[in-house]
Amino acid sequence: MKRIAILGSTGSIGCSTLKIVESYPDRFAVATLAAGSNLELAFEQAMRWRPKLVSVAEESAADSLRVRLRAAGAGEIDVAWGTAGTVAVATHPDADFVVSAIVGVAGLEATYAAVKAGKGIGLANKECLVAAGELVTAEAKRQGIPLLPIDSEHNAVHQCLRGGRMDEVERVWLTASGGPFLHTPREEFESITVAQALNHPTWKMGRRITIDSATLMNKGFEVIEAVRLFNIPPERTKVVVHPQSTVHSMVEFVDGSILTQVSVTDMRLPILYALTWPERIASDLRFDVLSMTHLDFCPPDMEKFPCLRLAYEAVEAGGAKTVALNAADEVAVAAFLEGRIPFLGIPATIQAVLNETPANKPESIYEVLCMDLEARERALRFVANSNGSRVAVTN
Repeated sequence: MKRIAILGSTGSIGCSTLKIVESYPDRFAVATLAAGSNLELAFEQAMRWRPKLVSVAEESAADSLRVRLRAAGAGEIDVAWGTAGTVAVATHPDADFVVSAIVGVAGLEATYAAVKAGKGIGLANKECLVAAGELVTAEAKRQGIPLLPIDSEHNAVHQCLRGGRMDEVERVWLTASGGPFLHTPREEFESITVAQALNHPTWKMGRRITIDSATLMNKGFEVIEAVRLFNIPPERTKVVVHPQSTVHSMVEFVDGSILTQVSVTDMRLPILYALTWPERIASDLRFDVLSMTHLDFCPPDMEKFPCLRLAYEAVEAGGAKTVALNAADEVAVAAFLEGRIPFLGIPATIQAVLNETPANKPESIYEVLCMDLEARERALRFVANSNGSRVAVTN
């Protein structure tokens, strides 16, 4: 029986993980949950799964949840809050495996603490590796624990790598759907609306990651994640646009062989893979092979989608540059969603912040968080000064 801690239990990955637990009650149990700010769903999950500990974002919410659990006869469940609560969830002695699914750097400290505690990690939070990948992967190596990717693309690469050794790998190919603006002319980008950007053609995701997919920044983050997760240079980590999203990723070997991973577009499958690795167990998540009538591939347009280029530049520089990349993107996406900057203001904000960020290398998670805060302040200043006006991105 594998006892699981879920960081981000009320999000889409967290809920999908709980569905897997429900489908395999003889293999998995819930140990602890970090639920964020969705108090109602946190209460429902606590009552359903009876974890040892539940953490929420705010102290007042923790007090309220504690009262409700006692009134419902579940007073034995401990309740915590804030970053300390999330760390407690991730490092609880009853947890064998941690699913890290909190969006952004909010999950970084807890994920790193879980790695230091020697917990198995299922990583759905790509920002951990974008902002602090060098520290996280080094600690995982020291602890002798695997970082098992839940992102569909990296999960696919992980599966393909079972077909060969790392020294036999020529390059990794990450597939991108191309988002909603794959065929939109560049001159129309200035008038893209929030509703248009949130209309992803393939996946149903949270608001930030959907916008990141529309700008291809999400694919840029995945390049950085792949570089750090698989220890492969940026120039050998390629992106290819594949609108059908049927092939989740590919690994090309030195002899010219290419292995691909194909499956349904359902996040339960990579979650199940991470939870059961190195085993594979039966599931009902089937893909109709006969539906593959055609597969399209084309290179990404770096001029139309400069965020992808900025991600490559950041990972080449490393250190504070990738911290700033993530922080600036988070600020810029929030500003776009709130109508404070146009769609093209997202890459312009990121580039401005990267230009002001020195290529220092953080030596601790504390330094990463300080760099993150500085980058956010730079991004907020740029957004305030742009005042919603049109902004340019240089090549």
